[in-house]
Amino acid sequence: MKPNFSLRLRVFNLNCWGIPYLSKHRADRVKRLGDFLNRESFDLALLEEVWSEQDFQYLRQKLLPAYPAAHYFRSGIIGSGLCVFSKHPIQEFTQHVFTLNGYPYMIHHGDWFCGKAVGLLVLHLGGLVLNAYVTHLHAEYNRQKDIYLAHRVAQAWELAQFIHHTSKKADVVLLCGDLNLHPKDLGCRLLKEWTGLHDAFLETRDFKGPEEGCTMVPENCYVNRQELEQFPLGIRIDYVLYKAVSGLYISCKTLRTTTGHEPHSGSPLSDHEALMATLCVRHSPPQHNPSPTHAERSPLISVLREAWAELDQGMAQGRWWATIAGYVIGLGLLLLALLCALAAGGEIREVAVLLWTPSVGLVLGAGAFYLFHVQEAKGLCRARAELQHVLGRAREAQDLGPESQPALLLGQQEGDRAEEQ
Repeated sequence: MKPNFSLRLRVFNLNCWGIPYLSKHRADRVKRLGDFLNRESFDLALLEEVWSEQDFQYLRQKLLPAYPAAHYFRSGIIGSGLCVFSKHPIQEFTQHVFTLNGYPYMIHHGDWFCGKAVGLLVLHLGGLVLNAYVTHLHAEYNRQKDIYLAHRVAQAWELAQFIHHTSKKADVVLLCGDLNLHPKDLGCRLLKEWTGLHDAFLETRDFKGPEEGCTMVPENCYVNRQELEQFPLGIRIDYVLYKAVSGLYISCKTLRTTTGHEPHSGSPLSDHEALMATLCVRHSPPQHNPSPTHAERSPLISVLREAWAELDQGMAQGRWWATIAGYVIGLGLLLLALLCALAAGGEIREVAVLLWTPSVGLVLGAGAFYLFHVQEAKGLCRARAELQHVLGRAREAQDLGPESQPALLLGQQEGDRAEEQ
């Protein structure tokens, strides 16, 4: 790599709020989004909540001259809603669907049917390998009584692990998306601590947009202001995160967000604000990286403990619901047996026949409820076990001190290689 090497990357991210039949002015907003992207000509445009594949195909045709490469990530019943448009050829792409994503019986929320995921595309830019990730985590519907918190923490951990294990050959890592996490939320801290990603809003010296970088603001006409009563300035839940390997230095030169309206037409593109970042990658002379100090390791250990406790609580709750469903199944089977006996004996035969159908429905419903919560508990248990292992390694490194770091790192690398094989 040449000593004077430098690369400039312009990135666009937006949660498009493109729910067919429900989102207001969806067709008009998609059209204006296409016009905006063509005018600005970003290197990468990463979008969330493009739930209609017809909207993606419309944008695909409209943006083809400026963004010849594109991909739509399909998953779940409705879809992941994730898609990317690139000025540069896409070398590889793949995706990971999150194990846990809400509850199927919470139909009015709908997250379970969407198949929330993280998409990955690999680009080769100026001799560098760029791993670009786009994601959308489970929504937070009630901050005071968040029944999805364990699921969202598990998703944040899966996302961090996916990035950790797929970015080993990358020179630059970029993550964009709607995390549905406030900056100080557990899931956000866990993601940053484990992956080492930097927040563009916190790193840039040139920011223009709403105060505190909010990406949902009350000035936006599509935002339900009652949901922001506790946050008069708005909330920041959409992110541009990045990092580079040793020998490279990456910085966010500028970060812009819309402020409740699209710069050219004045009408909002979505209920979320768009993020537009200019990233600069340049050669950095090799530097000696000292082993992490006790103070530097403490935040990781602390957040791992918090995440472990949250997943443990969620797992216990999942098992409790599975147990309740198991009792209901047992009672339902006893009722069915009683109804069969009554019908066979001729006693109150008509009543037994009338009660047969709802009893079968009760058993089947409770069975589905049981199977789902057993699956939920196992998913949380798996994530908790991974966290427990990482936490143990971090504690071991902290207890043994800096002189043990090379051996511990070598053991971790050998484990990673074994996983790849």
